[in-house]
Amino acid sequence: MTEPSYLAAVRQSYDTVAADYVRRVKEPAELDPVSRAMLAAFAELAAPLGPVADLGCGPGKVTAHLAALGVPVFGVDVSPRMIELARTAYPELRFTVGSMTALDIADGELGGILAYYTTHHTPPQWLPTVFAEFHRTLAPGGRLMLAGHVGDGEHLRPTRAYGGHPVSYESHLLPPDRIAGLLHRAGLVVMTRVVQEPEAGAKRRAGTFLAYRPE
Repeated sequence: MTEPSYLAAVRQSYDTVAADYVRRVKEPAELDPVSRAMLAAFAELAAPLGPVADLGCGPGKVTAHLAALGVPVFGVDVSPRMIELARTAYPELRFTVGSMTALDIADGELGGILAYYTTHHTPPQWLPTVFAEFHRTLAPGGRLMLAGHVGDGEHLRPTRAYGGHPVSYESHLLPPDRIAGLLHRAGLVVMTRVVQEPEAGAKRRAGTFLAYRPE
């Protein structure tokens, strides 16, 4: 499959901001209690089921957090620079360059998938492809946790981020109901949905979805 054109902008942007991203993004232990609890719940659900892929893992902070919770996890990210930083910081874990639109993972190989603040860069017309890849690579009974920014259909085009570096990626803030509907159409069953209002100083709502591939 030909790579979607939007991925080039995501790759270049995150290669550019990688070093400042590591310094500015919170450690998992510094997240709010609800976010930490959802990660812990996902870890408990997915750990016994087989390997877990952290898709869009960035510099590996959340990957390492899951590993510390006993999850057999590895990371995948479209940004080679992010993967380089992850390998340096966590040499005991496996990290590979790849795209959620065409995963180099066998059918039914995974016990779990984490997509943590990464799918909002995917144009809505590509989400069915991404969610189909989630379904394909999950084993029957395998668990998915998808978390990220949600909204009312806003389409954001920032020009600078993470320390003022130029970026060309875009963000698509979809309503939670639409995300849940797309997961359902991909054959995944949403078991839990949590929407958090913005914290003080923040602008965007966050949505977290726990789902599974039926047996």
